[in-house]
Amino acid sequence: MALSITTLVFFALCALVPSWIAPSLPTDMHSDAILHAPAAAHWFGTDQFGRDVFSLVVYGARQSLLIGVAAVLIGCSVGVSFGLLAAYAGGWLDALLMRFTDVWMAIPNLLLAIAIATALGPGLANTILAISVASIPRYARVLRGQAMAVRGRSFVEAARASGASHIAILRGHILPHCMAPILVMATLGVGSSILAGSSLSFLGMGVNDEHPDWGYLLTQGRGYMTVAWWTVTFPGFAITALVVSVNLLGDALRRRLDPRQARR
Repeated sequence: MALSITTLVFFALCALVPSWIAPSLPTDMHSDAILHAPAAAHWFGTDQFGRDVFSLVVYGARQSLLIGVAAVLIGCSVGVSFGLLAAYAGGWLDALLMRFTDVWMAIPNLLLAIAIATALGPGLANTILAISVASIPRYARVLRGQAMAVRGRSFVEAARASGASHIAILRGHILPHCMAPILVMATLGVGSSILAGSSLSFLGMGVNDEHPDWGYLLTQGRGYMTVAWWTVTFPGFAITALVVSVNLLGDALRRRLDPRQARR
């Protein structure tokens, strides 16, 4: 747990203040240091353009973390709204929204994200939108199930009888009692979104500007794997370390918020 938090803090610093950690800019190219192996001068070696791989990994953390967090925020917000509306309204609206969600969930997340990214084109905003749209139905389903269990409780009925508005009931009485599983899902979703964003970039459908994310670094370095293994090893290790750390944090959060686990 402590190692996961330390790793996340380090990557957060890389995203927020990369110039404090990276020895050079990701755009700095050195023609006399092309494909140099890891050494004291370049800890992670250099790539085919003479760029410092460690600096590329540090600056790539910003794009990767931004994709993961923004995609979860958008997908979770829309999915929670769908789930709350379906559970509270009930009847034909609930059936309509849930059947639509079932069709949505039938398409694999990554496949749907690839289809959307292909239609919109590469870019940071399009990548975030593609991943967030693909994740919406999962949040909607979980929130709807939790809200269905809460909406019939006595405190909700009391609020309704006292004349509270529908918005006040949803926001002040139902939603707070449904946040524990959504919070855990959102934490785990950050890791999944980062992995999906890296996959899109690897396929040439994600981020590909002068500050590339880790997936795009893998794309650039895969042609040199046999002669310069470090160009793909260290970006790949960064993806693995961040995703595993986020998932471990989410699992710890799930155990903490689950009353069945807490009693053990």
